[in-house]
Amino acid sequence: MKRNRIALAGIAMAGIGSLALAGCATNDAGNGSGGADATAIVSTNGNEPQNPLIPTNTNEVGGGKILDSIFSGLISYAGDGSVVNEVAEEITVDSPTELTVKLREGVTFTDGEEVTADNFIKAWNYGALASNTQLSSYFFEDIEGFSYDEDSELTGLEQIDDYTFTIKLNKPASDFALRLGYSAYYPLPDVAFDDMEAFGENPIGNGPYMLDGEGAWQHDTQIDLVKNDDYDGPREAANGGLKIVFYASQDGAYQDLLAGNLDILDQLPDAAFGTYEEELQGRSVNQPAAIFQSFTIPEYLEHFEGEEGILRRQALSMAINRAEITEVIFQGTRTPASDFTSPVIDGWSESLEGGEVLDYNPEKAAELWAEADAISPWSGTFAIAYNADGGHQAWVDAVANSIAGTLDIDAVGEPFPDFAGLRKDVTARTMTTAFRTGWQADYPGLYNFLGPLYATNAGSNDGDYSSEEFDSLLAQGISETDPDAANQIFAQAQEVLLKDLPVTPLWYSNVTGGWADTVDNVEFGWNSVPLYYNVTKG
Repeated sequence: MKRNRIALAGIAMAGIGSLALAGCATNDAGNGSGGADATAIVSTNGNEPQNPLIPTNTNEVGGGKILDSIFSGLISYAGDGSVVNEVAEEITVDSPTELTVKLREGVTFTDGEEVTADNFIKAWNYGALASNTQLSSYFFEDIEGFSYDEDSELTGLEQIDDYTFTIKLNKPASDFALRLGYSAYYPLPDVAFDDMEAFGENPIGNGPYMLDGEGAWQHDTQIDLVKNDDYDGPREAANGGLKIVFYASQDGAYQDLLAGNLDILDQLPDAAFGTYEEELQGRSVNQPAAIFQSFTIPEYLEHFEGEEGILRRQALSMAINRAEITEVIFQGTRTPASDFTSPVIDGWSESLEGGEVLDYNPEKAAELWAEADAISPWSGTFAIAYNADGGHQAWVDAVANSIAGTLDIDAVGEPFPDFAGLRKDVTARTMTTAFRTGWQADYPGLYNFLGPLYATNAGSNDGDYSSEEFDSLLAQGISETDPDAANQIFAQAQEVLLKDLPVTPLWYSNVTGGWADTVDNVEFGWNSVPLYYNVTKG
């Protein structure tokens, strides 16, 4: 394994060196499995990806888990969130708007093509083209030449030689180097550009795993990955591959875990919160992670625009008894939200101005709802859509009951059969109700919880929120090279969000997962995802 370094020359990077991340849970003890088998396949749970597996068009957890296993970016993140060079030999931050990237030589895709600077430049340009409408195009908007309105080359990318390229930004972005482990920045082999949609069904990557031949992706059932023997980076697999099973419910996945038919489950069902510690006998984890949960009310819904919309959003937020729900439903595995980020990320705050809108206050909620009714009387049912395969029914029903009891309106949960179906309607802007949303960080930085979700035109801005004041503060914060000063500006930006409530913050999630006695060396990382490459199986 080749150990390299990131050179952070001439600029302080927000988030690096100042991360307040929780420790990772590990299972290093033997369990009687009789020794590790380097060819053994580790089974785990997942979701059917929303789209074909194209890095720049995947912004949800189901597809992201797979992409992170079969691709390698310039950097990756260790279990504690620290940065590790992967394809990069060195990344130098030359100025607030200029970076130089030097690649390792000899890194290859699984079809034998060598990974060069051109593979990154072509992939990023593909993701940035307006005509391609990629969900993660937002991640390229800071690069010179980017345009939302027309196809334009990223002129800020310049190839120096086969293994070196430079990145010129159109404005300072102090955490840009930290972002480069996110899947939007993965390289693509030349064959991908022959037929991108077909490539997405059977992608060729350069990571620790690869698809197990034709038919490896059995839609709505599972995807089979095997170890990439040519991979020589820091995430070399200690097992023979992964079987990622797309379960219809977390309860079914948990029963398989207990029966020894599943090796690792990264999210336990709420029905097991009172029993899992005894049932798994030390083979579980309950620790903070970089996950934020909410629900979104689209800007285009009737009664949720303008002054009336702000009043109703605030009323709904104050009508939710978060403390009771997290205690009764989640039994200590969630913490009521006080902002829009995560307690494990440097810069998190529980004392923002306007934060009282997240407190349970039934009298104030009813008063605000009545003010909104004076503008336009409410009629009908307030519904929150959710995916039934994700174990969300109990909390959605509890939130709906809290709203109904406080505001004296009809409020219900509206189930979708699966995550992919929910996201399809969200992306197409055909949702006619509120819907559950959440964010699992792409990289360990405060900006990642704000920019991609609430900036105008951002790829994960599911409610189409737009605020000049928020956008201005966001730009100021990301241009600030002092991490503490940047976080203070981001706090001001969040205070704008607390007034407008583009989403309704609910709680921060712990990672509550478990594993069978068939595996060892199980570690859940800073973003709640198991480090599958470390897992051994007898």
